[in-house]
Amino acid sequence: MPNAIVILNFNGKHHLQTYLPSVVENSPNWEIIIADNASSDDSIAFLQANYPQVQLIELQQNFGFAGGYNQALTQIKDKYEHYFILNSDVRLTKNWADPLLDFLAKNPEVAAVGPKILADQNPNKFEHAGAAGGYLDTFYFPFCRGRLFDTTEVDEQQYDSPQEVSWVSGAALLIRSNDFHDAGGFDSDFFAHMEEIDLCLRLSNKGRKLYCLPASKVYHLGGGTLGYESPRKVFLNFRNSLWMIVKNQRRFLFPLLFLRMALDGLAALQFLVKGKPILTWQVFLAHMALYSQFSTFYKKRPKFEFTPMRYHGLIIWDYFGKGNRRFGALNKRKFHS
Repeated sequence: MPNAIVILNFNGKHHLQTYLPSVVENSPNWEIIIADNASSDDSIAFLQANYPQVQLIELQQNFGFAGGYNQALTQIKDKYEHYFILNSDVRLTKNWADPLLDFLAKNPEVAAVGPKILADQNPNKFEHAGAAGGYLDTFYFPFCRGRLFDTTEVDEQQYDSPQEVSWVSGAALLIRSNDFHDAGGFDSDFFAHMEEIDLCLRLSNKGRKLYCLPASKVYHLGGGTLGYESPRKVFLNFRNSLWMIVKNQRRFLFPLLFLRMALDGLAALQFLVKGKPILTWQVFLAHMALYSQFSTFYKKRPKFEFTPMRYHGLIIWDYFGKGNRRFGALNKRKFHS
């Protein structure tokens, strides 16, 4: 079966102009599919005029990142062995695919893999959304090899070994198509942000593994749709993180959820002190969304089977309390299932 690169687009003609040439040039054996989330710019006309070889799926409304991919991948189900889910603002490099496909071929227990993700505007540094592989700590705070909170490291090949991870970034995610559909795809209720982490947790719960393979590297603009401190992005990140906890925390759900919400409150206070009350308000709205939708997400809790790879520590304490700004300073014994 062939393999497909699937790029979701929403009013992103400028990204397609900049980054699609690298996708076409460096992916000669892949079928490239653009799923358009009902764009109002002239993305479709641009693609039809300049990239007739690219398949186009036109969705009738903006389903968000999660729902848009679900809609598009359902339409091509059973046609491809692997999906490479790719943000429209990612620059691919020569032979990016070979290490990823080779690893999957040799490791049938692995559901999904991702490349090393570097910053397109600062190529010597890791990019925020993925870096060299993602993890979750005890309170479900996400971080990466090469990125803790807002601190990104310079890439000095210090994380170039293949590594089992908790999650693979949705910016550049290679997944077996049968694993994507068997796990139920992304949770469309998330709309955008954290949906790939939730999917990875569900895959891990089924005993499937996830890896980052830095022998493959790509360059990501980041913040291409929403800036990192966009009020909408802050709301989605805080809301979806809480929903993810309700769905995936197997024991001591309520104590952990209470403590995580208390930490969210400290973050909201910090936003206020920094003169960003609109972001404080977004945290409040995220918590209200948890209360209003708690039963919906509680009913989505699966029968727990396997324990996901996690960091059994507190990244917020390591970073703010101990002053650790580099992934390499973390206690490696705390990384396990």
